[in-house]
Amino acid sequence: MLIGEVARRSGVSARMLRHYEELGLLRPSGRTGSGYREYAGEDIRRIFHIESLRSLGLPLREIGRALDGPGFTPAALLDDLIRRTRDRVAAETELLTRLRRIDAADPADWEDVLQVVALLQALRSHSPEDRQRAALSTADGVPVPVEALVEAVLRETDASVAGALRWALARADAGDGVGTGGGGDGGAALLAEGLDSPEAAVRERAVRSLAELPGAAAAAHLREALAHPDDAVRAYAALALGAHGADGPDDPALLDVLLDMIVAGRNDTDAADVLGVLARDTAAADRIAAALAARLARLDGGPPDAPARGRLTQSLAAVPGPVASRVLRGLARDGDPAVALTATYVLRLHGAE
Repeated sequence: MLIGEVARRSGVSARMLRHYEELGLLRPSGRTGSGYREYAGEDIRRIFHIESLRSLGLPLREIGRALDGPGFTPAALLDDLIRRTRDRVAAETELLTRLRRIDAADPADWEDVLQVVALLQALRSHSPEDRQRAALSTADGVPVPVEALVEAVLRETDASVAGALRWALARADAGDGVGTGGGGDGGAALLAEGLDSPEAAVRERAVRSLAELPGAAAAAHLREALAHPDDAVRAYAALALGAHGADGPDDPALLDVLLDMIVAGRNDTDAADVLGVLARDTAAADRIAAALAARLARLDGGPPDAPARGRLTQSLAAVPGPVASRVLRGLARDGDPAVALTATYVLRLHGAE
């Protein structure tokens, strides 16, 4: 069979068949009397083998080794192909993500495109200074997709850069002329996904960023985070919600987390301060004092519970009202001298008010 017929039947061009021959991959079995290449059935099978391996992404020079190497085993080569393919897919996926983000920024002209590209590159720079400048540049009206800011803030390890990124993200999500998430649930929803990260550091960055986002969407995600299995996530969510007076004593989940923090001695001073913020009127203060009394009643007063009871007693200092005073009077007669002394001191503070 001559080369033209082989090309028609195999779908491989005559030019490619000659290239295979130049590389030593394919050698026609014979020649006609006029010197034309003549291919036998075995040659045709060889062509199909070459094309099959090419379809797997195997380079031509390695195909010869695969077909002719006497000690060749496919396992190592397939592992290498899998690695190369994953790398290629990752690179293509990253390119697609970058293109989508540029498109989302809605550039008006090529100058805008170049600005967005430069900013996206700077956000991934190895230099903290470059990353911080990129975050702050959003104040100059450079459009940057919220998704890119969320990705950057979730991976940022430098505290100063992280603060600048959270500031930029809050502006973008609020629709202050930058970004593409303007005023919706865009940034908050993406950060909420970060709460499910297997890495504790990423979860903490996500909840801290949510705490600085304005709007009802972020607050809703923070309320959901009050039930998160990660203690740190729950604590950040409770402090953020409480500091803004969200629901306050009417939210049992929020109160439970704040009291858990005081009992555990984890940011207990901050938690007590938030209880003071939430005790904004007599009714709210009385509900908080009752919750503190109930939590105190759950602790049996043994040595493991003594520090926690002391911290709960101290927290009553930030809670005014008759219920708090009544609880303190009872604690002033407590069997634990440290608790009794603390309650007596706090009672004096309440009397001074």
